[in-house]
Amino acid sequence: MARSSRLTCSSAAAMAMATAPGSSSSDDDEAGEEIESAPPLRVGEERAIGSSGIRKRLLRAGEGWATPVPPDEVTVHYVGSLPDGTQFASTRGGGGEPRTFNLGSGDVVAGLERGICTMKKGEKALIMLPPLPYGDKGAPGIPAGSELHFEIELLSWLTVVDIFRNGGIVKKILSPGGARQTGDLDEVTVKYKIKLPDESIVEKSPEEGSTFFVNEGHVCPALPKVLKTMKEGEKAVVMVQSQYAFGEQGRAAENQFSAIPPNSSVNMDVELVSLRPVVDITGDSKVLKKTLKCGDGIRTPHDGEVVRIRYTGCLEDGTVFEKLGFDGEPFEFTIDEEHVTVGLDRAVATMVKGELAKVTVKFEYGFGNTEVQRQFIAVPPCSTLIYEVELIDFTKEKESWEMSPDEKLEAGEKLKVAGNDLFKIEKFQRAAKKYSKVLEIESCNVKALYRRAQAYIESYDLELAKRDVLKALELDPNNKEVKLLQVNLKKLQVESNKRDAKLYANMFDRPTKESDAVSKSAEASKEDVKEE
Repeated sequence: MARSSRLTCSSAAAMAMATAPGSSSSDDDEAGEEIESAPPLRVGEERAIGSSGIRKRLLRAGEGWATPVPPDEVTVHYVGSLPDGTQFASTRGGGGEPRTFNLGSGDVVAGLERGICTMKKGEKALIMLPPLPYGDKGAPGIPAGSELHFEIELLSWLTVVDIFRNGGIVKKILSPGGARQTGDLDEVTVKYKIKLPDESIVEKSPEEGSTFFVNEGHVCPALPKVLKTMKEGEKAVVMVQSQYAFGEQGRAAENQFSAIPPNSSVNMDVELVSLRPVVDITGDSKVLKKTLKCGDGIRTPHDGEVVRIRYTGCLEDGTVFEKLGFDGEPFEFTIDEEHVTVGLDRAVATMVKGELAKVTVKFEYGFGNTEVQRQFIAVPPCSTLIYEVELIDFTKEKESWEMSPDEKLEAGEKLKVAGNDLFKIEKFQRAAKKYSKVLEIESCNVKALYRRAQAYIESYDLELAKRDVLKALELDPNNKEVKLLQVNLKKLQVESNKRDAKLYANMFDRPTKESDAVSKSAEASKEDVKEE
């Protein structure tokens, strides 16, 4: 038995069908509602489209699986006829040209768009429409009450994107790009041409394209907004209304380019030649990684794994302070062991084998606010560091499910020892990470739960500590060390709650006092006025 597939009726398609002349919104499916669809039509088969009386008979199968949706621009050949074969419209006679229009524009007869939205590229179908509401007189060449037949061939279509859904920036995709979508921070190389409605050029990129960061904007305010919707290699034409272009001010003539009148719309030809993804590693824009060359696979180094890299470190002015891994063997270090700056460590932990990246590290994740002697120079305090780093390879530790029982015991013991060593030198957060890895291997290890709870307490993560203590007591209710830790933890929580209560009291008390002072001042002013 054939299985039915599921599709989602887009809000744009539902809106277009509901507003088509002569159709009723009650005949169509709700926007966004999931509806059952029957198996694909075979050549010669006929089926109803919706419940408004529209029918479709497949005459020739199309290509692929995609179908157009409003406001896509479609190009079709059509022949319109009555049920007896009498033609009343055609694009084919006398070497006629195919017709191009936007779905949802209302430029074609009611219900026809609905049928076209079910077609694939190259498909030919007969769309049969119920009688249109022309009244008793009918229409030229169409008797009243006539069913209409349209033989439609969908030659092609271009995807059209209304970026803000208000007609302000409308993009027509001429050539789709690859898989990579731009992000706000990415560095892009773009070829563009900006024109007025009369085709005069007001701005143009160099032949090789212009390179800039998306979030920095460039030339026209609409350009970064468009780029955020594009994929690498994509080509598009874009219609931009004045409020998203150069606004009420316009722009004076520049170099060889024409002036832009106030309140003028513009058209843009845009090609996203290439992009270099930029990632905010720390979430505060203080460690940024720009990929210069993509690597292999998706696996990145985990904490505790040894990585082999080549890198050059320099200051913002280009002065090199360090260069490692180029002579002989690559430079090795262990992730999350503080062998390199925190910024470089965290960036490498996001890389895949073979990736080459430029990493910008602010001083908070670099050498801090002190002068540090490195390989070639002393790095001044509060310096921003620029690394060009390539991840040659890294040692992949076995996952817990890949280990034998003996390997699990050995790995757990090593992690506990490493955690204990970090705890002794007051590296509590890193110690907690080591205990967490023990627990990934052996989730019921009471000693590891106890140690991690201690590390959390020292880091003042009291809720996390409480969770570990309760778990440990659930596994070993009589454990004296854990019970004692629980008592100490409760004392710390009471103290913490008192401090919080006092802090909040002060926060709310201060405005009250200030309000009282303002009131007293106002009363005094009133008294002064009375005395005067």
